[in-house]
Amino acid sequence: MTIKSDRVKQLLQLFPRQRIAVVGDLMLDRYIYGTVSRISPEAPVPVLHVTREKSMPGGASNVAWNVLALGGQTALCGLLGRDSAGRELREILVKGGMQADGVLDFPHLRTTVKTRIIAERQQVVRVDWEDQLRLDEITLDAFCRRVAVEVKKSTGVILEDYGKGVLQQRVADAALAAARAAGIPSGLDPKDDSLQMAGLTVATPNRREAFAAAGVPETAPGADPLRDAELLRVGAILVKKWTPRLLMVTLGPQGMLLLSGNEPPRHVPTRAREVFDVSGAGDTVIATCVLALAAGAEFGEAAEIANYAAGVVVGKMGTATCSPAELLEALAAD
Repeated sequence: MTIKSDRVKQLLQLFPRQRIAVVGDLMLDRYIYGTVSRISPEAPVPVLHVTREKSMPGGASNVAWNVLALGGQTALCGLLGRDSAGRELREILVKGGMQADGVLDFPHLRTTVKTRIIAERQQVVRVDWEDQLRLDEITLDAFCRRVAVEVKKSTGVILEDYGKGVLQQRVADAALAAARAAGIPSGLDPKDDSLQMAGLTVATPNRREAFAAAGVPETAPGADPLRDAELLRVGAILVKKWTPRLLMVTLGPQGMLLLSGNEPPRHVPTRAREVFDVSGAGDTVIATCVLALAAGAEFGEAAEIANYAAGVVVGKMGTATCSPAELLEALAAD
């Protein structure tokens, strides 16, 4: 560990002063938990005896949820359908203390819902309800204006792309222009490699997303990311394409690869001690990184803090968050 606990505590004290705007695809994550003790007589499938259910913010709303969990303020910008799932998600967000003035209701959209069926601690299946969003010009103009307003009132902005149609080029342009005008850090968690994102502060693709965005067929990871020639080539392509001040490629059990300016590539090993579920780990990384940068962290510091936070959430089942106490505990245990 190179970052010290005292420095992390100092930054954590500044988190409540930060307001991070999160722009992207909103989803409702549902979880159905139960036990399996027999096979169905109707088909060779397990019969789940349901013991409990819960609903959580997903997609970009999970990123915002992570900001809140770490003590920051957040303003969410996205679109919800005028359906029961949309109403349920908005209620969860508002009750959780999230600022949702940037969330617009769109009558022609079915709110994305991802339902995970979990037997004991094993996910059995995931069921998705979703539509590809197509916005009319009036709605798109109104949303871009709302995004610009929320970003200008914030100390950082995150563009969270799940490929459902919210993060279009005009939306990204509006957010990044407002961020540049306000002089605040901007972060991208990418999905659609066709968007132009020049001028980003930080981008956090995972390995698969990085290869896809670079237009390079993915190869098997090498034992040492700093000697993985194809990974380094992909990183160089994305640095040129997005011109981020920091490119952070998340590598799962291998940690992270950092590329920044003319500095040599840097490898940050994973801090995860147990891995139960990796869903939502990328959300935690981008949320923690941009929040730390907004609080004044250096790039390396922000990356290390985000790495520790991700190590906490992968030890939990389902999309999860990391609290300041859990973050400090993870540092102390290292």
